[in-house]
Amino acid sequence: MDPIFYAFVVLVFVAVVLAVEGIHLWWSSHHGTAARRIEARIRALSAGGQVQKERLTILKDRMLGESNSLEKLVMQLPRVKTLDLLIQQSGLSWSVARLILTSLTIPLILLAAATFLPVPMAFAALAALASGALPYLYVNRQRTKRLRKLEKQLPDVADTIGRALRAGHAFPSAIGMVSAEFAEPMAGEFRITFDEINYGVALNEALMNLATRVPIRDLRYFVIAVLIQRETGGNLAEVLDGISFLIRERFKLFDKVRVLAAEGKMSAWVLGLLPFVTAGAMMALNPTFLEVLWKDPAGLKVIAAMAVMMIVGVFWMRRIIRIRV
Repeated sequence: MDPIFYAFVVLVFVAVVLAVEGIHLWWSSHHGTAARRIEARIRALSAGGQVQKERLTILKDRMLGESNSLEKLVMQLPRVKTLDLLIQQSGLSWSVARLILTSLTIPLILLAAATFLPVPMAFAALAALASGALPYLYVNRQRTKRLRKLEKQLPDVADTIGRALRAGHAFPSAIGMVSAEFAEPMAGEFRITFDEINYGVALNEALMNLATRVPIRDLRYFVIAVLIQRETGGNLAEVLDGISFLIRERFKLFDKVRVLAAEGKMSAWVLGLLPFVTAGAMMALNPTFLEVLWKDPAGLKVIAAMAVMMIVGVFWMRRIIRIRV
């Protein structure tokens, strides 16, 4: 065969290899593990960190440097930093722009789907409007789960730091041990604190940043105990042992209360969802059976009265079964 053909095949192969390598390098630099870790640390500082004004400006400029025009516009809205901190506390890799776009897209999809279903447009519009809160509720639920996991890990963290202090380690070294030996998400939070200390942030400031990123009451007690000990002196290991003991005892009491309130919570869920499940099943089996509720004026009054009574009942049951420990 012609040598030019072989040369062409070799050049095509080299071009494909270089293209694949270029795509891999671009993906690693923008979406790889190191890039995600750097982005998470920058977001942690910009969203909740109490850093100096000059450094905060540099971090903000870096966050917006590679953002599109929509994300830059979103970052100018009020209380966006609070929403960004909420996303960071949930452990999700979402951005504020993605959360807002998702909240706007879901209602439009539901409205488009409602045109093909035998559902009144008024109810469809209300349901679509309510569905816009689903992404926020999902983020908030993930945040609650992550904070609960962090709270469960906190007694072991206090014990580990106390043992490290008794063994002669400095407090920053004990924080480094927690960041290296513990599981996520506690290891990631203490790793950020350990990196801040190594990069020159004062220990008090780094601990306050930790308390801001992780809004747990027991962790604030931990931070306050360390800050007071640094000012007044004392045996920090014994203080941490006391905090760990109190947290575990509170967990035991909380588990007992949760068991006692489980039946009431289940009753509240059943009573709250049963009307909607029953109405959905009836509409699926006989769509014309419930039309009188929105075609007759008396039916609209019945729906309004039922909605008011259900809302009052839900809040009342929530007040009954919600026991603070």
